[in-house]
Amino acid sequence: MSSRHPSPGRSAPELEANFRPIVIVVLAGGTGAAKLIRGLAAVISPARLFVVGNTGDDLEWWGLHVSPDLDSVTYALAGLLDPDRGWGRRDESFHCLEDMHRFGRETWFQVGDRDLATHLHRTALLRHGARLSAATRAISEALGVTAHIAPMSDDPVRTEIETPAGWLSLQEFFVRARWQPEVRRVEYAGARVAKPAPGVLEAIEDAEAVVVGCSNPVTSVGPILAVPGIAEGLEKTRAPIVAVSPIVGGAAVSGPAGKLLLARGLAVSATSVAEVYRPWLDALVLDRQDAHLGPDLERRGVHPVFADALMSNSAAEAALARATLAAAGVSP
Repeated sequence: MSSRHPSPGRSAPELEANFRPIVIVVLAGGTGAAKLIRGLAAVISPARLFVVGNTGDDLEWWGLHVSPDLDSVTYALAGLLDPDRGWGRRDESFHCLEDMHRFGRETWFQVGDRDLATHLHRTALLRHGARLSAATRAISEALGVTAHIAPMSDDPVRTEIETPAGWLSLQEFFVRARWQPEVRRVEYAGARVAKPAPGVLEAIEDAEAVVVGCSNPVTSVGPILAVPGIAEGLEKTRAPIVAVSPIVGGAAVSGPAGKLLLARGLAVSATSVAEVYRPWLDALVLDRQDAHLGPDLERRGVHPVFADALMSNSAAEAALARATLAAAGVSP
């Protein structure tokens, strides 16, 4: 296990005075984490989940505030996520997008009509003084989600990627350029002065377990960890911390995770995922085809747990969720 040292236990009266509901905290990006969270919600009460979502790839689009990762998690838990794309709303139409193209507006970031309603509502709330955390809560509750979904921060933090042609936002790199440019450097603009969103540090401190979703370690989880106080909170918490690897068989399940690990000087391997999350990671859930990596992980102080990590359907999502909870010693 990791070298984290638990802080001294609190007395019973102190615990009673500071009682908060037992929760499973999940650090989450978008597509992969959304599926895992949907699996977790299938095996435990969704009300026990406290999701800390990445906002490093938020953007302003057509004058609207878009939070892609927060929305993917919200839609997944609401049963509204598009099952084919893995993002956006199911049963979507794109009439607005088609007309914006006719008007000569940029349309490389494809927003559907139902998805557009979410961004309109969020932007209106923000313009009337709500913080992003409050707007996120309002959207999730309106869609019937009982899990608590929070941004990592109410302050703007934006992932920026340096390429030979200059700096790109995460969405420009990932969507417009289809993650083809060479990656020279990744920065989290605004992170140094950002503060964790309300309740995030408290949830980590009092969690029954912390799960790091199967998200890109550099551009999905990295921005969360860059917010001052969050990584420190993970080191201090007494909760077991389990990550799920997004790297299977030496390749990313989806997206540019492998390319970004290489840019950081790390091999495209589940062991590199564990390396990024040192020194606070206790266990790593990885696919059975990576069983040969077990001894290396043990040497790094991380307990390996092998499961079927490719979530091809709802049963597979639930099975991976159970394996993850078991790795943390949590009973459904």
